[in-house]
Amino acid sequence: MWPFKRKQEVETRASGSGFTAEIITAREAWISGRRGIAELTATVQAAVTMWESGLSLADVTGTELLTRRILALCARSLALRGEAVLLITERGLVPCSDWDLKTSDGWPTAYRVTIPEAGGGISRTALAGEFLRFRIGADIAAPYAGQAPLKRAQLTAGLLNAVENALSEVFENAPIGSQIVPFPESPDVDLGNIGREFRGARGKLLLRESVNVTAAGGPAPAQDWRPSDVTPDLSRAMTRESLDAARDAICAVFGILPGMLNPATTGPLAREGQRHLAQWCLQPMAAAIAEECTDKLGETVEIDTMRPLQAFDAGGRARAAAGIVQALAQAKEAGVDPATAMKLVDWEQANG
Repeated sequence: MWPFKRKQEVETRASGSGFTAEIITAREAWISGRRGIAELTATVQAAVTMWESGLSLADVTGTELLTRRILALCARSLALRGEAVLLITERGLVPCSDWDLKTSDGWPTAYRVTIPEAGGGISRTALAGEFLRFRIGADIAAPYAGQAPLKRAQLTAGLLNAVENALSEVFENAPIGSQIVPFPESPDVDLGNIGREFRGARGKLLLRESVNVTAAGGPAPAQDWRPSDVTPDLSRAMTRESLDAARDAICAVFGILPGMLNPATTGPLAREGQRHLAQWCLQPMAAAIAEECTDKLGETVEIDTMRPLQAFDAGGRARAAAGIVQALAQAKEAGVDPATAMKLVDWEQANG
C-alpha cells in the first residue's frame, strides 16, 4: 500500500461561524461605531443631531483648531461611540476612524490610528501627546475607553429596535385593510374574476347574491354578506405604549427631556428642555473637551454652550442683574467694599 497510509488524516478547517469569523465581526462592529442596535431609529438620530448642533454652536476661546465642523464630528462620535480621537497636525485636527492604544498606569502613551481617505484609510503611529482624545461614560475597569449612551442602555435600545422592527414588518407583510368575504361555492375561476372586479371597483356599488343558499337538502348556516376584517389588532400588544416608553427612555439617556417630543409641548417646557440639555449634558462634555485641549495644546481653552444656545432664563437674568446693581449701589452708599460683600454670598468669578 505504499506510499498510501492505512489511516486517513482528517483535515480540519475553520467554519464560517468559527472564532475567526466572530473576531472579524466584532472588530467590524467596533470600527463602524455601532454601540447599540437602535442607531437607525429616528429617536436616536434626532438626539445625535441635537448634540451635533448644540456643540457646534459653542463659543470657543483659546484655540482656532476646534472649528464648527470638528465640534460636530466630535459630538456625533461621542454620541454613537462614546469617544473621539483627533490627530494634531499643521493643517488642523484630523479625525480618526479607528484606533488602538498603549497605556501606562491607565494613561494612554501611544496610538496606532487609521485616518480616513477617499481611496482608503492610512495608518499612523504617534505618541499620545499628538492626539486629542475625548470620551464619555468611562468605566473604572477601562478608564481609557468611553462608552456611548446606547452601550450603557442596551436593554432599552433593544426594546426600541424590537418594537420598531415589529411594526415595520407588520406594515410590510400583514394584510392591513384586507377582508374575507363569504360567497357560495363557486369554481376558482369565478372567484378569481370576482376578486379582480373588487380590486378595480373602488368607490363603486357592487351588488352580489346573498350567501343564504340551500344545498344538499338543508339550509346553509344563517349568515349573510358580512365581511371579516383580517387587519391585525396591534392595540392588544400595547405597541404604542411600549414605543413611547422606549423612545422617552432613549431621549433621557441622551440628556433630552422626553416632554420635548410630546405633541402637546408648550414653549416654557421646550425652553426648560433646552436648558437641561445644554447645562446637564453638553456643557460638561464641553468642559472635558476644553480640559483635554488645554492639556495638549498648551493654551487655556474654554468652551461655552450656554450663551449660543440661549439656554438660560432671560427674565431671571435681568432681575438678577437689577438686584446685583442695586446691591452694589447700596454697598457703595454704606461704605462697604463691593468685592467683600460679594465674597460674603460666595459670588466670585468662577461662580458666574
